[in-house]
Amino acid sequence: MTYTKYSASGNDFIISHSFIEKDYKAEAIKLCNRTEGIGADGFVVLVPNSEADFKWLFYNSDGSDASMCGNATRAVTHYAYTNGLITTNQARFLTGAGIIKAVVENDIVETQLTKAKVINEEFSEDGFIWHLVDTGVPHLVTIVDDLNLYNHELCAKMRYKYNANVNFAKIENKTIKVRTYERGVEGETLACGTGMAASFLRANSLKLVNDTTFVYPKSSEELTLSIKDNTIYFKGAVKKVFTVTL
Repeated sequence: MTYTKYSASGNDFIISHSFIEKDYKAEAIKLCNRTEGIGADGFVVLVPNSEADFKWLFYNSDGSDASMCGNATRAVTHYAYTNGLITTNQARFLTGAGIIKAVVENDIVETQLTKAKVINEEFSEDGFIWHLVDTGVPHLVTIVDDLNLYNHELCAKMRYKYNANVNFAKIENKTIKVRTYERGVEGETLACGTGMAASFLRANSLKLVNDTTFVYPKSSEELTLSIKDNTIYFKGAVKKVFTVTL
């Protein structure tokens, strides 16, 4: 089977396509292992689908499945375009969170995420004000003045208590910087697309940023997020790292 490794804002993924829809959990764990495998935050297999250009099967590095991953939507769209799985630069594909639409322009990909759903408007816990929102997967967001307040132990506690990813966001000159603890990776990643989307949604609802703004994850790679009719658009560069056949 042939695999391609992609990086999207520092989030890395192994992507392949197959005519067979099955459980790839064991393969995901093996391939994503950074010591004995290729190494990645997630593994995605694209399979045929009658309702869309294709369907994705997404696995976190621990083998758990996830309905949505924002950065992976961009990497997958670029992969589909360069591998001839779509005939134009526009893709429409099925995820566990619903249909995702995307457009490729060279190495820049913009995806239209599914509509966000607020789960809990605001609550206080452990000295922080939290907001719980679903941007395809659930995210806790707290806005802070200093990103060094990010705490691994607290994030792990909140992740398991609320079964959600955890984000610390800082507003700086109408832009957002974000640090994310990801469910399924069980640690901080260089970037998380749905986490950036959740942080952007929270900041925008508080009028701290405009309807279009730049967002920077831990990798410091710039992404553009915008919102229209409660739909979030997510734009940034992706990088094909290598392709290997195993």
